[in-house]
Amino acid sequence: MSKKDLKLYLHELDKEQLEDQIIDLYTRFKEVKEYYDFAFNPKENKLMEECKLKISKEYFPVSRRKAKMRRSVAQKYIRHFNRLGVEPSLVADVMFYHIEIAQTYSSENYVRQETFYKAMLKAFTEALQYVDEHGIRKEFNERIQQIVHMANEQHWMNRQGFERVL
Repeated sequence: MSKKDLKLYLHELDKEQLEDQIIDLYTRFKEVKEYYDFAFNPKENKLMEECKLKISKEYFPVSRRKAKMRRSVAQKYIRHFNRLGVEPSLVADVMFYHIEIAQTYSSENYVRQETFYKAMLKAFTEALQYVDEHGIRKEFNERIQQIVHMANEQHWMNRQGFERVL
């Protein structure tokens, strides 16, 4: 069904029928429920704390012995926040936090996997594009510089890539 067809269909419904449809969507689909819950009661700080805790557990697990270091965990939250319409500066904060926690981990533990470094460079590139698109780069300049500095200080194999992207 196209957007135009949907508009025509919704236009034919009366107010009560529309309310019933929205309530049905709310109960059936988790994404719709999350959207409305966030739209009417945005607990952004709570979401950010949950997100940062999950990301940090990827690198510093509480119960497991070995860190999983999955970039996908942070990416999942970033996509989710963008779908919900979370403030861009908070999304960017998560993007940079993910790289910073990975750098904290690599400062304490030697990381052999080349994929780790590639993933961090990709995350950094995406974060820079995001802050540029939203015009909030100034807000994060200090953190950006610190990330590049840490990549150099820790002798990351792709540290020149961080400087080039910058």
